[in-house]
Amino acid sequence: QVQLVASGGGLVQAGDSLRLSCAASGHIFSSYAMGWFRQAPGKEREFVAGISRVGSNTYYAESVKGRFTISRDNAKNTVDLLMNSLKPEDTAVYYCAASQISSIWYVPGATEYKYWGQGTQVTVSS
Repeated sequence: QVQLVASGGGLVQAGDSLRLSCAASGHIFSSYAMGWFRQAPGKEREFVAGISRVGSNTYYAESVKGRFTISRDNAKNTVDLLMNSLKPEDTAVYYCAASQISSIWYVPGATEYKYWGQGTQVTVSS
């Protein structure tokens, strides 16, 4: 199975940008659609963005659409989340996740991810 390690979190100010990265190992990375989730203190984990196996299709939560961009590099086994115009409400632990699926175009729904990384903290100050 795939192992995921997320990195890139930190403390930033509102309006700043931050890029998260998730490195995958242990299996064929291109076999997995990938996603980013986040969990704020006292809240449920929520879906942020997803990307298909070949990177052709993406899907975003309404709260981040237009500000965040998910991308992947199958040669490097990485998936990134570029976060622009950060807001204090973006503060959360961010997790990358993988979904092993057959379709190269499909972006899985929030409940379809089976493999998870350890999370990286993003804190946005006002």
